[in-house]
Amino acid sequence: MPCPAPGGGGRPSQWTAMLVESDVLYAYVKKSDWLKPVAVKIVEMAVEGVLGTLYASREVLHELYYLSVEEGVPPDEYLARAAALTAIDNLVFLPTTPEIDLLAFTLLAQYRLGSVFDAYHAATALSQVPDHTIVSTDHVYDSIPGIRRIDPRSLVGSK
Repeated sequence: MPCPAPGGGGRPSQWTAMLVESDVLYAYVKKSDWLKPVAVKIVEMAVEGVLGTLYASREVLHELYYLSVEEGVPPDEYLARAAALTAIDNLVFLPTTPEIDLLAFTLLAQYRLGSVFDAYHAATALSQVPDHTIVSTDHVYDSIPGIRRIDPRSLVGSK
């Protein structure tokens, strides 16, 4: 299948494998977020099979935990958020491996990434997603060779 243009480019007519980063998934489970309408549309497209299989690093669940704690979310609501994400049809959580750990730590140092979670998402995309595409608003991925970033707003045509 054709790949979209790198760096948040336009909307292709067909999709390849993509990793959805935590900014989109976190917006989906929050009650209110500036990205929530886009996140909801992406999840709807995933469930309908329009995007094929989407991937996420399992580190999304760890990041979601820390963000939820910072937000003051009680444990039962965090559990509901995590369960909602893991129940999305056509979203596959990819496990980490020692090789992904080492690559994430290397990327963290080499590209001075602001978050270990960004490093894990990048390492997962580079090692487990065939075309190395990440759906994210985070421009940090644009500086990592081999990663193609798609802005989620362009994915749903609402940029």
